Amino acid sequence: MSDFWAGKRVFLTGHTGFKGSWLALWLQHLGARVTGYALAPPPATPSLFEIAHVGIGMASILGDVNDYDHLVSALRSAAPDIVIHMAAQPLLRYSYANPCETYRTNVMGTVHLLQAVRQVNSVRAVLNITSDKCYENREWIWGYRENDRLGGRDPYGSSKACAELVASAFRESFFQPSSHLDRVVALATARAGNVIGGGDWAKDRLIPDILRAIAAGEVVEIRSPTAIRPWQHVLEPLSGYLALAERLFTDGVAFSDAWNFGPAEADGHSVAWIADHLTGMWSPKARWAVTNAPQPHEDHYLRLDSAKAGQKLGWRTRWDLSTALTRIVSWHKAWLAGDNMAARTLADIVDFTVTRRDRGDAV
Repeated sequence: MSDFWAGKRVFLTGHTGFKGSWLALWLQHLGARVTGYALAPPPATPSLFEIAHVGIGMASILGDVNDYDHLVSALRSAAPDIVIHMAAQPLLRYSYANPCETYRTNVMGTVHLLQAVRQVNSVRAVLNITSDKCYENREWIWGYRENDRLGGRDPYGSSKACAELVASAFRESFFQPSSHLDRVVALATARAGNVIGGGDWAKDRLIPDILRAIAAGEVVEIRSPTAIRPWQHVLEPLSGYLALAERLFTDGVAFSDAWNFGPAEADGHSVAWIADHLTGMWSPKARWAVTNAPQPHEDHYLRLDSAKAGQKLGWRTRWDLSTALTRIVSWHKAWLAGDNMAARTLADIVDFTVTRRDRGDAV
């Protein structure tokens, strides 16, 4: 593996969340000097950040991306080389009940972060993490490409499309070589699918909901059993983020663009397929059923085309969906058994990266 990250100063927003905790541990493993900026983990549920002791190997700052003055102060103090913006309100169904919070965090939080970057001269590369839900979903059977139309029928998807537009505007207005401020910062956006993995306890997400119901001895209730999503283990898109951030730093604005990091086409399985396999792996007694409760709109069919990342970054998926589910069950059973979850999580990261290196892929 490349030693690029050794000693690099990285400012990571959202480091206390599910994806952020995995990425913070990975960056620490690579030797980066990580400063995190995020809200505290929710006190009512388990937290990967706390269970895996993520904060021990980094500087962890509790703060809100909507507190602009505090964000600028934290960014200046960290003087990072690279900024990875993951802080977000990430739940689609929650966005229906809390649209103001969703837009405030996902849109204005991005504005605050990018404006703060303008105040800190050390930053050379910024990666803004959005979502596959940023596309105007037409229920196509083929994958969306980076130049397809943005949209979003729900507040969450719409907010992520807005965040893409914010990043594009800042890139063109302030960070290009032709900018009137004459300062170049390589800025890209990354769009991943439905990430799954050990340590996710968020509400209204399929895998955590299934695991909670199984632990409680209840029948698992699911929505939209025929819906197909781009499921992928969390390490898959994170490997793409790391590869892209490295190229932003080394090659600059040539990589300042939007990028998809989705699963292989063969892994576009239905909700029912996931429920069958996960319950079967956990216990022969586990059962699921379709809920009769009314539900807000959710897109039925969604795929991503990641050919650009494959051709230009050398990025490839590593774990198929069956492997991802096996890893998740193993991780959660290890947690229930009281294992050292920092070591267990790092072991998954090492296994993933070593296998990728043997294949010759990026990261």
